[in-house]
Amino acid sequence: MGYERVLLSKYFAVLEENGVANYLQCKQTPVSFNPVDSLENLWVKHDEALKNKIIQDTKPEQSLLDLKIELASRMFRNCCFCERRCGVDRTKQPGACMVKESLVSSEFLHMGEEHVLIPSYTIFFSGCSFHCVFCQNWDISQEISGVYIEPSMLAEMIKQRFFQGARNVNWVGGDPTPHLLYILKVLKGCDINLPQVWNSNMYCSNETIRLLDGVIDLYLTDFKYGNDDCAKRLSKVDNYLQVVKRNHLKAYENGEVIIRHLVMPNHVECCTKPVLEWISENTPNCLVNIMSQYRPEYKAYEYDEISRPISGEEFLTAKMYAKTLSLHEI
Repeated sequence: MGYERVLLSKYFAVLEENGVANYLQCKQTPVSFNPVDSLENLWVKHDEALKNKIIQDTKPEQSLLDLKIELASRMFRNCCFCERRCGVDRTKQPGACMVKESLVSSEFLHMGEEHVLIPSYTIFFSGCSFHCVFCQNWDISQEISGVYIEPSMLAEMIKQRFFQGARNVNWVGGDPTPHLLYILKVLKGCDINLPQVWNSNMYCSNETIRLLDGVIDLYLTDFKYGNDDCAKRLSKVDNYLQVVKRNHLKAYENGEVIIRHLVMPNHVECCTKPVLEWISENTPNCLVNIMSQYRPEYKAYEYDEISRPISGEEFLTAKMYAKTLSLHEI
C-alpha cells in the first residue's frame, strides 16, 4: 500500500485524525453574503473564499458551505448540475435525470469498494444524468425509487455509521450530481471528521465542479469512453470527452482521485486504450482501477458488440497496456 498512501495522503491523514475533512473546513470558513445578491456576485465571493480560505476556530455566522448551498439552490431552480443543462425548475418537476427531490434507494456499509475505502458508508440515490444501455443498476438509475430522508436525519445516520466503522461517506447513484443541493444540506448538519467521496460519471457542469471544490476529499470517478461516438450511442450523452476530461483535470487539481475504467467487449481499442493513455498523460499521480465486472444487463442485448461478457484476452490486453503506461493500479 506504499504508493497508495502517498497518492491519497490527505485522505489517509483524515482517517488517522491528522487532518480535517474538507467539508468541515468549509463550514469554518467565514463568508459574508446576502441571499438577494446577484448570481455573479455570489460566485465571485465563492471563488475568493476558496482561494483565500481562512478557517476559524469558532462557527462563523455565514460560512462557505452556506454560500455553496445558496448557489446550489439557485441552480436547482434552473437546473444546470450536469452538462445536459435541462434548465428545469426542479421545485416543480423532474429534470432530464428524472430527479425532482432526492430519494435514497439504499444506504449501507459497503465492503465491495476499493480496499482503501472499505468499509465505505455508501449512499445510493435514484436517477442519473446518463442513460447507459448496459447499466447494471438500471433499476435505480433509469427508474425513480427510494425514500426521502430529511437531511438532518441522514446527517445523524452518518454519525451512527462512523461509530460502526465507516471510513468515508460515499455519495453515489445512479449518479450523485443531481443531488448536490441535498448533499450539501446533509453536510451542513454533520460534524463527523470523515472523508467525502464523490462517486460519479463526471458529466457534471463547471458550476457543479466548482461547488464540489472544498467539500469533496476523494473523487472516485468513472471514465468510460475514449470517444464521443461510443458515449452517444451507449450512454446517450453529447460532448462526452470534453466534459469528462475537463472535470477530471479539475478533480485532480482540487483533490485526490481514483479513476475506474470498465473494460467492455469490443471496446478495448476505441475506448480502453485511449482512456488509459489520457490518464497517463494528464493525471499520472492518480490511482486507476481497471475493472472486469462488465456483464450484459438492461438493454445490452440490443447491441451486438456488448451483448457478452468481456473475454480474458480483452482484460489481459487492458492490464498489460496499463503496465506499459506505468499507471498506478489499485
